Amino acid sequence: MADPRRVEFGDFLRSRREKLSPKAVGLPPGARRRTAGLRREEVAQLAGIGVDWYIRLEQGRTVSPSVTTVDALARALRLSKTEHAHLKALARDGARGAFTREIVPPPILRLVESLPHPAYITGRRWDVLAWNAAAEEVFAFGRLPEEDRNTLLLMMTNKRTRRSYGAGWADVAKRMVAMFRATHDVWAGDPAFAELLTRLRQGSPEFVKWWGAHEVHGTLSGRKTMTHPTKGVLHFEHTSFQANDDPALKLVIYTPVEGGG
Repeated sequence: MADPRRVEFGDFLRSRREKLSPKAVGLPPGARRRTAGLRREEVAQLAGIGVDWYIRLEQGRTVSPSVTTVDALARALRLSKTEHAHLKALARDGARGAFTREIVPPPILRLVESLPHPAYITGRRWDVLAWNAAAEEVFAFGRLPEEDRNTLLLMMTNKRTRRSYGAGWADVAKRMVAMFRATHDVWAGDPAFAELLTRLRQGSPEFVKWWGAHEVHGTLSGRKTMTHPTKGVLHFEHTSFQANDDPALKLVIYTPVEGGG
């Protein structure tokens, strides 16, 4: 059985290859192409590797590309820093245990509860593990079953969350999908991540479309505007921090700001 992470590695290569035009890499257009983007042999040529070897990589066969090969592929495919880092992560060997839901240490829990602005803790799968009173007022995590307390699941399948973002929902949701993709691929095949992926696919046609594009983005701070049923329009600046105790834990803080800016 193919390694799910290797499959994602190959799928990511294919998705980047199909997005890249010959002109973008200095190649002549050539004869009429049956598919979009570069041909496999063109990528292999640009990366300085054998065509058969590249085909094996893209097909997700059990092969272990060296750091030099991964770097060469990143240059050939004109990958961004985030995309290059993602390809490196997928190429790494090494056993990985099954995912288990994280536990928030008491000191971090007390810190979150003491913050005046909306704040919550998420784990590797983006499950919401802890939150403060201010976050409860805005997001109402406590009203949800534990299995539904997941930031991507809420964004993609929860009607209340979608309404709160209004016309800006698609932009925020699409970026979140690309951010989650970078996490998911490293855990590809894990039952907990597979279960979440199934729920997202069943609950959101937009997710299915965006997921198929295999875009990846890093975590970014920014601004969000939401409409609350009783508080009205809310403008926040959000940012996140990793915990030294457990890098899998992420503290997300929403600071109120004036206007949409």
